[in-house]
Amino acid sequence: MNYEDRDTYGIYKRKPGHERGPGPRLMGADTLIGNEVFNPKDENLGEIKEIMLDTSNGKVCYAVLSFGGFLGMGEKLFAVPWSALKLDTANKRFVLNVEKDRLKNAPGFDKNDWPDMADLSWVDKIHSYYGTKPYMDPPRM
Repeated sequence: MNYEDRDTYGIYKRKPGHERGPGPRLMGADTLIGNEVFNPKDENLGEIKEIMLDTSNGKVCYAVLSFGGFLGMGEKLFAVPWSALKLDTANKRFVLNVEKDRLKNAPGFDKNDWPDMADLSWVDKIHSYYGTKPYMDPPRM
């Protein structure tokens, strides 16, 4: 299912003579959950299960991507830096520039054991793996 299918408010509907609206540059977070993620080789890498926001400054930090498993069993979750994802408006999905085998070996977690996403060593590990830079240092406790 893609963001247009979950658009209960008509955010992305284009009507003749009314070509304005927030998308695709600004999009509702709820409409993005469940969107598929592919790589440039057109391999399905999973779907977005959650979007993690830094509530202290309103920035999007990560998309939590599910990969593998069957009917939610054995599913592995990955926090992918938001900056590593690109919206493919033609296919209504996201693209992550990573090989499928590399994602299988990426740092992930179980749905019942989430990492401390504010831990600086975890932040460095994730951004290093995906070749991205944190938008800022996470808050220090």
